[in-house]
Amino acid sequence: MARIFLSSPHMGGREMGFVKEAFDTNWIAPLGKNVNEFEREMASYIGIGHAAALSAGTAALHMGLKAAGVKQGDIVFCSALTFSASANPIMYEKATPIFIDSEYETWNMSPKALRKAFNKYPNVKAVVVVDLYGQSADWDEILDICGEHNVQVIEDAAEALGSTYKGKKCGSFGKYGILSFNGNKIITTSGGGMLLSDDEERIQKVRFWSTQSREKARHYQHEELGYNYRMSNIVAGIGRGQMFVLDDRVAKKREIFEKYKKAFEDIDDIEMMPRFEKGESNCWLSCMTIKQNSKVSPLDIMIALENSDIESRPIWKPMNLQPYYKKYDFITESTQISVAEDIFNRGVCLPSDTKITEEDQQRVIDIIKKLF
Repeated sequence: MARIFLSSPHMGGREMGFVKEAFDTNWIAPLGKNVNEFEREMASYIGIGHAAALSAGTAALHMGLKAAGVKQGDIVFCSALTFSASANPIMYEKATPIFIDSEYETWNMSPKALRKAFNKYPNVKAVVVVDLYGQSADWDEILDICGEHNVQVIEDAAEALGSTYKGKKCGSFGKYGILSFNGNKIITTSGGGMLLSDDEERIQKVRFWSTQSREKARHYQHEELGYNYRMSNIVAGIGRGQMFVLDDRVAKKREIFEKYKKAFEDIDDIEMMPRFEKGESNCWLSCMTIKQNSKVSPLDIMIALENSDIESRPIWKPMNLQPYYKKYDFITESTQISVAEDIFNRGVCLPSDTKITEEDQQRVIDIIKKLF
């Protein structure tokens, strides 16, 4: 039987037309029509003014922090339960990350823990909030708290393209929003990312920085540190083709989640990731947790699936537990195990590939059910 993937690239059929145009016009460069149009189309889809297409979501987050004025020694709050790419750019600017615990309702940054963090660290330069596994954070609460402290918010919506909060698209809530088009995301350009903002001047500045900060001079003139972060015209062409299937991909991800949820509703030990009532998740990955005293562990599930050539993964290991980041402070409201660590300990990411057939998904379900 063919391997069942967690979340692999899924082409829609329109991509090669835009790539061919780039070849035919010889725009094989980090600029061109596809780059400009992909930025315009994505900004319009998200409902935000401007976008800069970059080489990776990590590059976009780095540029967002730089655009927010983050410098050496500044304090930056960051969601603890996330992939390392949410935190690493903080280190690129030699700032100090402080990690904030999650809440069970969304698995995202806890507003209560965030308020506690501001009480301890009143002088904060920026807050990086992740929309985890496609689920929006509790944006009203978080923006209110950050607004009280006049601190810029960077929304890491790398996993949340197509998700909404109160009808508004994820990626539009912070001063800056981040998207990723990595191979496992809702749509992919093979790599690539985008920085979103209503601040046209800052987006133009990011485009400048990401093309080596080359000044408008006849000779090569550089007055600021630059980066080679701009998206290529070919990669952007793939992205433009993928835009035609974006809504279909989101619909399929949600269908996959609902099938798992229905299949496991009679197993008391399984809880699917909660669906936040204030938003609509894109269900990028279908995640579940196993109750504490269950006879079946998350590892049992992952090994059983692996033995049938089916890919699954643990939930992200929280940043405050990562060896590289352990020395940095972690703020939690919990008096025992943190919410982020508890979800990590009990969680599994199930195959959520948009090419999965009903039969293959049923295979996954049957293997898991047999364990219980």
